[in-house]
Amino acid sequence: MSPVTVVFDLDGTLVDTAPDLVASLNHAVTQAGLEPVDYDDLTHIVGHGARAMIERTFKLRGKPLDEDSLDWQLKTFIAHYHETMPGNSHPYPGILDAMDRLQAAGFRLAVCTNKLEGLARTLLERLDLDGRFAAITGGDTFDVRKPHAEHLLATIRLAGGVPERAIMVGDSLNDVLAARNAHVPVIAVPFGYSNVGVETLNPDVVITHFSELTVALIDELLAR
Repeated sequence: MSPVTVVFDLDGTLVDTAPDLVASLNHAVTQAGLEPVDYDDLTHIVGHGARAMIERTFKLRGKPLDEDSLDWQLKTFIAHYHETMPGNSHPYPGILDAMDRLQAAGFRLAVCTNKLEGLARTLLERLDLDGRFAAITGGDTFDVRKPHAEHLLATIRLAGGVPERAIMVGDSLNDVLAARNAHVPVIAVPFGYSNVGVETLNPDVVITHFSELTVALIDELLAR
């Protein structure tokens, strides 16, 4: 029997990256004369990767953005973010203990994020978390990204798992939709960057702390 695979989103689920996303985004967009964004803005602009985050910021500020300017903004953001990470980013409370529990039970762990794969890997390496995951995929790993089912399904396959014995853990609509599209149960956390309450997204379960992410809970969801 294939091992159980638990797939985590990254930003807002595994790691609180908000301070550094905001700092790097502002480093880029303020050079184009935009007003800096703050945490309240972040919930409206994250979730689809760096390019979409920049596009949404310009739209939020009512400023036009041509393709050349977008490319420059993206390169500036990536360079600053890569150079400064992990900065103030840190794993959410309880996640390390939760991963220990799941791995002790023989579960495999994976990351499925719309963040660029290179940035995701660098962040996890600098936080000394990368060795915990059987697969790490980003928004540029495949031809599709969340909420497309294949992003999640391909991540599960790379981790050596099968969809019938997999769970998604995330904080946003993209995570819930990707899981639904892949016919995989989904657990939502409310402390991430969703601009609506995650309970309104109809996940299978909402947990408020990673102490609730137990082997028993996952077994229960897979048995449904």
